Amino acid sequence: MNPAEIEIMRQASFASAVGWLFLGGLGVHLVLQVVGQLRNLKWQREQEEMARERLRWEIKAASAQYVQVQQSSAAWNGFRKFKIAQKQFECAGVFSFFLVPHDGKPLPPFKPGQYLTFQLNIPGHDKPVVRCYSISDSPFHTNYYRVTIKREGAPKDKPGVPPGLASSYFVDRLREGDILDVKAPAGHFYLDLAQPQPIVLLSGGVGITPMLSMMNAIIESGSKREVWFFHGARNRLEHIQRSYLMEIAGQYENIHIHICYSQPMAEDVQGRNFQHHGRLTVELLKSLLPSNNFQYFLCGNGAFMQTLTTDLEAWGVPESAIHFEAFGPASVKKKAAPAAAAMVLTGPQPQITFAKSGKVFAWEPAMLNLLDFAREKGIRLDSGCCAGSCGSCLVAIQSGSVDYLKKPDSSVETGSCLTCICRPQGDLVIDA
Repeated sequence: MNPAEIEIMRQASFASAVGWLFLGGLGVHLVLQVVGQLRNLKWQREQEEMARERLRWEIKAASAQYVQVQQSSAAWNGFRKFKIAQKQFECAGVFSFFLVPHDGKPLPPFKPGQYLTFQLNIPGHDKPVVRCYSISDSPFHTNYYRVTIKREGAPKDKPGVPPGLASSYFVDRLREGDILDVKAPAGHFYLDLAQPQPIVLLSGGVGITPMLSMMNAIIESGSKREVWFFHGARNRLEHIQRSYLMEIAGQYENIHIHICYSQPMAEDVQGRNFQHHGRLTVELLKSLLPSNNFQYFLCGNGAFMQTLTTDLEAWGVPESAIHFEAFGPASVKKKAAPAAAAMVLTGPQPQITFAKSGKVFAWEPAMLNLLDFAREKGIRLDSGCCAGSCGSCLVAIQSGSVDYLKKPDSSVETGSCLTCICRPQGDLVIDA
């Protein structure tokens, strides 16, 4: 091959290499363009999904506001007649009561966690007995209210004390078709469905009732709000809504259910009937929750709530993030806030006279309200919601005056006070 031919072949090879390099560069350029377009498409889709999610939350918030407007306009004053449409066995000593309005008119919605106030005419008692029970189902059931009630026995440390008057009346005496006097749903312990914050629901025994209302509301609304549901019971015989909780466990990515049995039976299978052997504690929460950055809702007996609220605060959970139900003596004892303590006059503490009991005590500024003070001194006062709503703690004032920690939910008759939300302004004589 002569030099000319060799040169021609060299130039041809060089041209070919340049061509391949050009084609390779063009290919890389096209690939980068495709990748860029795919990234842009993915970003656009993410933005569209975020926009749809914002729209969904805006719709839910608007819906929640609409429900609140409906509630305020449809709620009734005083007591309304309700019929027991169904009485359903739950577990040992516990029944659910499905209530429908006797007049057939629509029911106003309620906020999940709120309660109903009942006025019971119990045979053998000269005046009606007023009690409050949480609604145990979501507000999306518009044709009935459900309450779940446990027959309360005598306290273990006081066997001579009679069993719960109202709860025994519900469980042992009331039947389907019976008529009850009921006040509209009320209460400041509830879940705001328009808010997105993740929540932890903590309950013991029959304290599960408002938690069922909250969790069911989230499930039935289609919300993806994160929920950690913890419940403590002795065993499956005392586990309210056991079959239902087993049925929904694992069905929803955002709902995490954990059941604690303190005294499991031989038939109770860990991992099926319950997840944890022992009491519900903050140590368990620490081992399961990704952080303590949640809103916490508690309902149970006094010892249950006192222990958990104390331990949650020790874990660094702000007091503003801890919400609890407080019916009757099952309340969390907290010291009076400085603003509340300032209501008491300086100098000698006011004298509180319980006229019917014939007892006089010096007021203790650490007590949060007059009802707690009376209980501390062994004076029995009727009570229900402990939130200034039901009116069952109303007592007549014979002399003196009181100051309210919060505005009562309804007007208080002249010359009386709601002991659960007031403190004395000076010496006080009440008809108790």
